[in-house]
Amino acid sequence: MDEHIADALNDYIVIKALEDGVSIMGITRGANTRFHHTEKLDKGEIYIAQFTETTSAIKIKGNAIAYTKHGEVRAEL
Repeated sequence: MDEHIADALNDYIVIKALEDGVSIMGITRGANTRFHHTEKLDKGEIYIAQFTETTSAIKIKGNAIAYTKHGEVRAEL
């Protein structure tokens, strides 16, 4: 396994919904970037996501907090 892929496989983020209806979308890697997975969270729910060989980005829509190894990020509408 490529060293960069191995590093990516270790990256997790935790997303906490601050309201009902927070959307989380996984976005693919490669030439044909597209959404490949969608989740809806209600207030107080937690979602743990991992970057993988397939997932290069995660989009969060709604009021939520994302906890990463780089710190805390707040998504707000």
